[in-house]
Amino acid sequence: MNITVAISGGADSLFALLFLKENGHQVTALHARFLAEDAGNDPVPAMEPLFRALGVPLRVVDLSEAFRRQVMEPFARAHAEARTPNPCALCNRAMKFGLLFDRAMDWGDAYATGHYAALATHPIYGPSLRAGCDGRKDQSYFLALVPIDRLRRCLFPLAEWKKSDIRAWLSARGLTPPLPAESQEICFIPGDDHYAWLEERRREGLRLPGPGPVLLAGENRVIAKHNGLWRYTEGQRRGLGIPWKEPLYALERRRESNTLVVGPKDKLPVSSCSASELNLMVDPALWPKNVFVRVRYHQAPVPAGVEVSEGRMTVAFATPQQPPAPGQIAAVYDDDGFVLAGGVLD
Repeated sequence: MNITVAISGGADSLFALLFLKENGHQVTALHARFLAEDAGNDPVPAMEPLFRALGVPLRVVDLSEAFRRQVMEPFARAHAEARTPNPCALCNRAMKFGLLFDRAMDWGDAYATGHYAALATHPIYGPSLRAGCDGRKDQSYFLALVPIDRLRRCLFPLAEWKKSDIRAWLSARGLTPPLPAESQEICFIPGDDHYAWLEERRREGLRLPGPGPVLLAGENRVIAKHNGLWRYTEGQRRGLGIPWKEPLYALERRRESNTLVVGPKDKLPVSSCSASELNLMVDPALWPKNVFVRVRYHQAPVPAGVEVSEGRMTVAFATPQQPPAPGQIAAVYDDDGFVLAGGVLD
């Protein structure tokens, strides 16, 4: 099989490519430049001699303009609308399993990436997305918006691997990734300071909401002024800057009135939420009775009831949860880790 492997320059994608090669597949490395000004952190100069020595063809494609339009600009607009977007999920849908996937399929029979996720065959659902073995690194949540017909043409060599084992595997072969340091930041935001990045977009013409009232939940009275709803997110405690007799949390952003609603910790839990932009990976008629929902990456899926109707899903948590942030992803799982659906919280 001729497999095109998306290569970022890090350890995970390098392992994915070499693992497939060692298992007898013909592989091609495919690197996408997503940022127009990437000269200071460009792995390609280090990639070229590495893949030449390994006997692996390397292709480089420039997708920076599409990345700007389909990931960066929507990210900025969502913040202007007082939402908390998930750029990695948007990038996976539009770029890594969108445009880059299309390029990959021009050159190979299948597409592979270094995501910690699995594609496994379920007796009822058929080939389906499943959480990866390494629970701390599992990225199935970030893939929940990718259409299942695309994922079924993909390979995930890291499915059964843990991060520590991957580093040891590469080290045993004397291989160092072109980008050895693992980044946890949003790739297009320097220093992970998205407030500074948004301020720069403001100077370029992005209209961000200005100051407005801060309302104390339950008492319906204004206790302070906020600095723009885009600076806050639901569930936030640090950085509110409101002196009070007890810690306050951001409970809600009311976009129509430009109002931030805050309250003490006991006001945080919510019992339900809803999501749109649905991506149904499994027909709801086939879902098991018990399903689980994940509304943020650093959270285990929790029991919930889910109703799907007219392109939306309503989630009723079995026990109250910290308020989900509009713009983030709601991913539905079964108890075996298979992803049933994904949507954007609203």
